[in-house]
Amino acid sequence: MLVMITIWKKIDLIKKIFLGIVLGGILGIVMPNVKVIGLLGTLFVGALKAVAPLLVFSLVAHALSQTQKGQKTNMKMIVFLYLLGTFAAALVAVMASYLFPINLILSDVTAKTDITPPQGVGQVFQTLLLNVVDNPINALATANYIGVLSWAVIFGLALRHVSNSTKDLLKSAAEVTSKVVTWVIGMAPFGIMGLVFSTVSDNGLSALKNYGLLLFVLVGSMAFVALVINPIIALLVMRTNPYPLVFQCLRESGVTAFFTRSSAANIPVNMKLCEKLGLDSDTYSVSIPLGATINMAGAAITINVLTMAAVHTLGVQVDFGSAFLLSIVAALSAAGASGVAGGSLLLIPVACSLFGIPNDIAMQVVGVGFVVGVVQDSCETALNSSTDVLFTAVAEKSAWKK
Repeated sequence: MLVMITIWKKIDLIKKIFLGIVLGGILGIVMPNVKVIGLLGTLFVGALKAVAPLLVFSLVAHALSQTQKGQKTNMKMIVFLYLLGTFAAALVAVMASYLFPINLILSDVTAKTDITPPQGVGQVFQTLLLNVVDNPINALATANYIGVLSWAVIFGLALRHVSNSTKDLLKSAAEVTSKVVTWVIGMAPFGIMGLVFSTVSDNGLSALKNYGLLLFVLVGSMAFVALVINPIIALLVMRTNPYPLVFQCLRESGVTAFFTRSSAANIPVNMKLCEKLGLDSDTYSVSIPLGATINMAGAAITINVLTMAAVHTLGVQVDFGSAFLLSIVAALSAAGASGVAGGSLLLIPVACSLFGIPNDIAMQVVGVGFVVGVVQDSCETALNSSTDVLFTAVAEKSAWKK
């Protein structure tokens, strides 16, 4: 037994996760009724989501408390890259929808009646602003990352003026929280085995066969952004071959994010990868939690592809100006997706309203989103989370050349 434990500890985490994927898929096919296996996945994601808000708050507050006036950082460049990447992804989704027009069978989709989408862009930003000033305790309890991030920034800046002993206490809290998350991440292979088991045993591929083209456009757009658009942006900034960095981010961040389906839960993985890349901890301890909140290229793609599918289905003509406006709305709305209950799917009615599509039809499109969500949400999170590390590294590597 001790020999097996020793061997297990020596295996790389990615290889362990791959073993979990394979075993979860096999168990999902062979014994789909043994639901206790799926409980491992529920417990794993639950544990990550429980500790992630504390991690975001402690890391950001600690990082900002250590900064000094005039200290050089790359945050402006990182935020610019986040916004540029999200807008570029939204444009890619529109172009893909023109090349591969999708017609949905909306009458066969049951709309979600227990959720309420925002009524317009104004309401999205109103919700976003209210989340910024949410009670900090409530923000932590409800995983309101917009609120957690805003209060972490405020407390971090205020703590710059306290004694070093107080700063050391905050540093210890951040280190302890990170250690707890490391323990949870160590259980990822078992948790992912449970997640894969649940997906295979509950859904299989039958639920997705009628939405093949939609999934092709969604996943294809995300892959194009990850493998073409992001590398182009990185090349323009770094002036060197970006693909080794791109592939490393996808392999070491995107894989785990694909199965956890939570950018916030993947923060510890991204932090460890940034450390491995030798990046400045004062920068990535802020940029990674920030990216998990506002860097939403995958969400922008989801919003635009499903909105354009509704437009094509209803025969609405969309000119370039309207498509460009849709991309702006999708990019800005996606940045606030984590502050809206339901995430990117519930922002689809906002985008649909630009073309006069009634809410009942838009909600049926949301229903389609929930059907393909097994694959869409995983790919979306993988793109979002891996890009957090990529753009953080790109901004810093560009600074190295100055």
